[in-house]
Amino acid sequence: MNSPKWMKFILITAGFYNIVWGSFNIIFPDFYFDFAGMQKLNYPEIWQCLAMIVGAYGLAYIIASFNPYKHWPVIMAGFIGKVLGPIGFLLAYLGERFTLKAGITNITNDLIWWIPFTLILLKAYRFYHPANKKT
Repeated sequence: MNSPKWMKFILITAGFYNIVWGSFNIIFPDFYFDFAGMQKLNYPEIWQCLAMIVGAYGLAYIIASFNPYKHWPVIMAGFIGKVLGPIGFLLAYLGERFTLKAGITNITNDLIWWIPFTLILLKAYRFYHPANKKT
């Protein structure tokens, strides 16, 4: 069940990135809104909760890095979030609720991970696909 080393590198990198991003936004919940030129939240705890979930995904990615084929559902859940996040941003931007600058976080949080996560998921599918099993 050995996976290529690049998978471990990608997942550990994604994991640490998510933990750092999550921790930073828990500690400084207004930073993103100030940076994006948007009104601060009345309840920053909502943003901090989202940041906590992002950080928890980071830990999950690090655990998944030890056996990406076995832990493909974790990677799939993260990938789905990385696809839906930019869609949500786009809808909010088109509805003039988010600034364009607010979308910068989609590059580092989501878009850069699409290709590596897709490749990991494709390899996991091929690993488990019945046609690849020897009888």
